[in-house]
Amino acid sequence: MELDAHFLLRKPFSEHEVVDLIEESELSEIPPPIYYKGGKSEAYCVQISYNRRLQTQYYIGVDWLNKEKAIYVEPKLNGSEVQTNYLEMLFVALSLPEAAQNATHLYEIKWERPSISIKQSQDLLTPLLVIIYLNLLKEIVRKGLKKSYYKVEHNLYGRVKGKVMVGKTIKENVLKNKTLHTWCSYDEFGINGLENRLLKKTLVFIKRYLPSIKHLHAETYTEQVFNYINPAFEEVSEEVSLHDIMHTKPNAFYNEYTEALRLAKIILQRFGYNISNTSTQKKTTPPFWIDMSKLFEFYVLGKLKAAGYSIVYQKKMGYDIPDYLLKDELLILDAKYKTYYSEDGMNESVATDIRQLAGYGRNEKVRSFFGISDEIQPKLMIIYPNQAVPDGITKGVLFSQGKPIPNYYNMRKVSVELPMVMPK
Repeated sequence: MELDAHFLLRKPFSEHEVVDLIEESELSEIPPPIYYKGGKSEAYCVQISYNRRLQTQYYIGVDWLNKEKAIYVEPKLNGSEVQTNYLEMLFVALSLPEAAQNATHLYEIKWERPSISIKQSQDLLTPLLVIIYLNLLKEIVRKGLKKSYYKVEHNLYGRVKGKVMVGKTIKENVLKNKTLHTWCSYDEFGINGLENRLLKKTLVFIKRYLPSIKHLHAETYTEQVFNYINPAFEEVSEEVSLHDIMHTKPNAFYNEYTEALRLAKIILQRFGYNISNTSTQKKTTPPFWIDMSKLFEFYVLGKLKAAGYSIVYQKKMGYDIPDYLLKDELLILDAKYKTYYSEDGMNESVATDIRQLAGYGRNEKVRSFFGISDEIQPKLMIIYPNQAVPDGITKGVLFSQGKPIPNYYNMRKVSVELPMVMPK
């Protein structure tokens, strides 16, 4: 079901922004406080308070507020006119196995809710799915396409193989005086199996779609990956029925195939299984949210590894899961997608984050990981985004690159600059 929504605000929100409602009457059917949460997270995406203010969190996307009003949150930082280039952040992240394996945590799609009509330029979800999908296919191609047995039908001359298709042989051969031909059905072994055909079908859709994401400056990366993938699928047919798409079951022994097939079905569903929908300027979308804080975690991990640091990422330590552990420096790091760290003042949110990090330092399993005695305390660091200064993460001793946090021992903060893009 598709509904024609008009967006609540004249101009989109940016992440973690608080905005007064334009007209209180517009949300008369919604009793405050109301929280709109992503299904995979306890954090809320949108909140409407008692004083009729609407606050967004660290998510981008589009969703219904009620039966008629929808909200669109775009990727902005610090209220600037430029947008955070979330796709470039994704490119950096997907070069890492840890991010590629957990890419499903980046987004949530609410298929059960009515679709919303949006412009092509407001579609933040499809480019994300396409990039993740292409990256999975890149890994599949690198390892080699899976071979399997699959049914084929051929009109054989002078021989019989497998099962004779009597009806088709009579209709196509006997009645046309082709007495030496026989239609047969039999199994072949190769790369043209159903799973690869479904992946190829989706690749054909993506090829038509790629020119439409040029406004996000992603064409260089996507074209390079597409050109790497495409030759491997030259001998694979794109013929696959809708029934086959809906009922394809992945092989548990091929992890990349499991996620790639799942994404292939989602992407084809996004285009309504109609290739002409890949280039439309107006489209419909189910409500969705993209978790920018999780994407920031992956992006920071890529930055740390690119600078040569040997990082342990989100290792479960009892009840705690620190973002990053740097054993060489006895350093615990936490990524915070919060711009207020660019200021030197303190607030309750900063104090809460510091208490969280301090708790990691007291965790016995963390201390055992570092191999430290009771007299030694690990160093603590917060990593945050800041567009006003160049990246603080470079090769060398990471802790020394940070800025001390006043009134706290052995605790520092360091900023990273996010890629930005001017929307067209």
